[in-house]
Amino acid sequence: MTDGVPATLALPEWPALLGIAAWSGTGKTTLLEQLLPALQQRGLRVAVIKHAHHDFDVDQPGKDSHRLRQAGAAPMLVASRARIAMMLETPDREEADLAQLIEMVRPQAPDLILVEGFKAWPLPKLELYRSELGQSARAAVDPWVKAVAAKGDWQPPAGVECLNLDDLDALTAWVAAWPARWPSERGPRVEEGETR
Repeated sequence: MTDGVPATLALPEWPALLGIAAWSGTGKTTLLEQLLPALQQRGLRVAVIKHAHHDFDVDQPGKDSHRLRQAGAAPMLVASRARIAMMLETPDREEADLAQLIEMVRPQAPDLILVEGFKAWPLPKLELYRSELGQSARAAVDPWVKAVAAKGDWQPPAGVECLNLDDLDALTAWVAAWPARWPSERGPRVEEGETR
């Protein structure tokens, strides 16, 4: 395990997982806002697991749930007719445990779990890339990148599909097809001459 990221991750047979990896400022959230309703229109039930790099709190100080969580409730679950929220303190962890988060989402029976922000984790990924940001594409060094949605002049490494970051219809079609591809795509990209 390096920096809280395991070398391997037991990927479930179902549901399909797809990481959305990109440098900050590339437009991950904006793209997801557009993709999610388009995928829903195609009949897919999609869950999202998002990593936050800082201390965050979705609860409000002074509210009963915040007070009870501060008093030691672990987890603190708040439910209404409209939504459910669960807060769980994890002070002893260096990093969020993606495997545990996947297991928390699986009972909801999504067709696909999009994982945003866990870019160093060993899971299949769609990388978003903008050459104008001046960063290098992770696809060159990350064998888990299956496709790159790029804007600007860039050529993918062998075995990596290239998509147009500005073509929402093509991106939607590629992501919508991912659950069917999942059984054969659960491992890292293999270079010619290598064996898996």
